[in-house]
Amino acid sequence: MRKAVLFLRSLLFTVIMAIFTVIWSFVCMLVAPLPYNKRYWVTSRWNVFVIWLAKVICGIHYEFKGYENFPDSPAVILSKHQSAWETIFLLAYLPRPLVFVFKKEILYIPFFGWGIALLRMIPIDRKQGKNAFRMVVAHGKRRLKDGQWIIMFPEGTRIPVGQAGKYKSGGTRLAIETGVPVVPIAVNSGECWPKNSFIKYPGKITVSVGKPIPSEGQTPDSMMEQVEQWIESEMRVISPHAYSAG
Repeated sequence: MRKAVLFLRSLLFTVIMAIFTVIWSFVCMLVAPLPYNKRYWVTSRWNVFVIWLAKVICGIHYEFKGYENFPDSPAVILSKHQSAWETIFLLAYLPRPLVFVFKKEILYIPFFGWGIALLRMIPIDRKQGKNAFRMVVAHGKRRLKDGQWIIMFPEGTRIPVGQAGKYKSGGTRLAIETGVPVVPIAVNSGECWPKNSFIKYPGKITVSVGKPIPSEGQTPDSMMEQVEQWIESEMRVISPHAYSAG
């Protein structure tokens, strides 16, 4: 019985989100001529709605820890990645506009990709290798100068609850190249919105923000090691049951 209820709630959530996405993509196109901050705000109302919808229909709540650790300055945000939830949440709920670094194929997704294309994100072609990173640095410097934050997921893909992926140093390389600190984020969203799962589970997601890690005098690997240590240690604080067997 519980599985049937969860399925029906997840189905209702998915249908409403899909309909709203189509509608909001046209709203985003209508506001395209507005100044960027206003355009960003309007576009991110989709994110706010989806987070609210997940709470009302699927029972997914959230709490913020360490919000005061966000600096009032340019920064690179490096987050744990377990679910689509944090990609939706972080864009709307952080104190500065975010710039995501993502594979360019996302822009080809109907309606959703069209809305994202109107924002100052950094789509990359992973086949370009070093040229792709040079483009990230060039665009990243401009975005940071404009007061935006760059956000990346160092594990590169969504990782199951209780596990850790290989942390890649692209985010810390960018921070060192641009002379800004890194802010690590731990999040246990996979407990409620698992990777590749249609079913959404009720519960509370914790978003925990660490203190900024300065880039001065660091190497990409040493800096990423600090990021990984903080995130993986914090994951054991916010999801102790997922690591109890380890």
